[in-house]
Amino acid sequence: MAVEASSETYEGLVAEGSVLADFWGPQCVPCLALMPAVERLEEGFDGRLKLIKVNASENRRLCLTLRVLGLPTFILYRDGVEMERLTGNPTAADIKSAVVKLVEGGA
Repeated sequence: MAVEASSETYEGLVAEGSVLADFWGPQCVPCLALMPAVERLEEGFDGRLKLIKVNASENRRLCLTLRVLGLPTFILYRDGVEMERLTGNPTAADIKSAVVKLVEGGA
């Protein structure tokens, strides 16, 4: 189940394990279109992937700090270290491929 992250909770949520951070906005049509596929990704990895969601319009300072300048943006972390970033218009297949690399240890 995806966890909503904020500026206060973000660092703690990405600190351990394989994490997919989904930066989205309520007015972002591509974000909303990808959301169901992204949420299903977490289910397919049997607890080896944590999905966190960041509403960019509610967490502008965090987005600036992380240099998230466009939506949708997906940042993949392993134990608190950014391993990959997808931005612009990634497809669900692009995101799944990056997650597989992350979880399987190749990212």
